[in-house]
Amino acid sequence: MRTITFVTSNENKMREFRLLLEPGFKINAVKLEYPELKSDDNSEIARIAAKMLSEKIKKAVIVEDSGLFIDILNGFPGTNSKWVHRKIGINGLLKLLKGVKNRKCYYKSAIGYCEPGKEPVSFFGIEGGKVALREKGKYGWGHDPIFIPKGKKKTYGELRKNGAPNLFRVRAIEKLKKHLASGND
Repeated sequence: MRTITFVTSNENKMREFRLLLEPGFKINAVKLEYPELKSDDNSEIARIAAKMLSEKIKKAVIVEDSGLFIDILNGFPGTNSKWVHRKIGINGLLKLLKGVKNRKCYYKSAIGYCEPGKEPVSFFGIEGGKVALREKGKYGWGHDPIFIPKGKKKTYGELRKNGAPNLFRVRAIEKLKKHLASGND
């Protein structure tokens, strides 16, 4: 069985990756802080991080960068979602949207994969939706309590009772699996 190292400090992401990649692949979790490129493109962030980390630890590495991109805010918080969540939280983000009718947004997950000495690749998954008027639900993490997926009436915070992975991340992981199964890495 092929082992891939997933560098993340997010236990929730680790659970989702294991759920979707094992038993076909063994996922070795490594908690390692690393400098993150500042870019509006999370695919670029993921590729560069995967390359840097694969060279550093001398193993095949996957990393994931995801973000909530709000149309009316020109894609903000986007690739800065984690930082914004820490600084102003969900309530701060909702304050920025107070009185705004167009709450259209999307989540994007970008997975970077690289083996030492090779060029990195990235795979992304997108899911459209809208920002709720207020925080709802206690499941999931991050912006799940305010993200209403397209075609749904409830937030991920209300829908994720069973811990099912978010669709945007599932889409990205499926592309990674297809790449790994093809042997093109």
